[in-house]
Amino acid sequence: MPAMPPPVVDERAGLKEYLRAQQQAFHAVAFGLTDEQARATPTVSALSIGGLIKHVTNCQRSWLRRAAAAPGMRDDDRRPMTDQAADYADEFVMTETETLAQLLARFADGNAEALALVDTVDLGAAVPVPKGVPWFPKDLEAWSVRWVLFHLIEELARHAGHADIIREALDGATLYELIAAHEGWEPTPWLTPWAKG
Repeated sequence: MPAMPPPVVDERAGLKEYLRAQQQAFHAVAFGLTDEQARATPTVSALSIGGLIKHVTNCQRSWLRRAAAAPGMRDDDRRPMTDQAADYADEFVMTETETLAQLLARFADGNAEALALVDTVDLGAAVPVPKGVPWFPKDLEAWSVRWVLFHLIEELARHAGHADIIREALDGATLYELIAAHEGWEPTPWLTPWAKG
């Protein structure tokens, strides 16, 4: 896949291509890492690349299940906030028993689900706003599926940026050279694909 989404012909294609581009950024940023590197936290942040992949996998899944359940509310959003918060606390941590390959495989499965949903979902359907989540608006009853997809693209992009910084702190690799290596691009005067040093 090129480093940028292709031209789009309509809203649904745009949502799908921009979502796909952000999903692919995580595969590129993790390219060539060991499990230990994926778990590492080389900046002042407690974030790791593995932890970010784990988080965006869960984040994407929960938002898309909300969209698929519209106009109803998904069962997980009816659970007590203490239960939801306990799940969320572990979301950013790649444990010693998890491997990068496992995390990327789960993420890839979720990506395929997400892209398939964009093809079929009613973009105007109302998605109920779960109550009691501190960062969700208290005065809004519902978002549209369209809003959910735009938010998901934003969420993936934000965390892909975090992952870029962590990767650069690990071994100096930057996104375009990682994409080039991941996708087997030929070297050019402008860009040399990343190679393990």
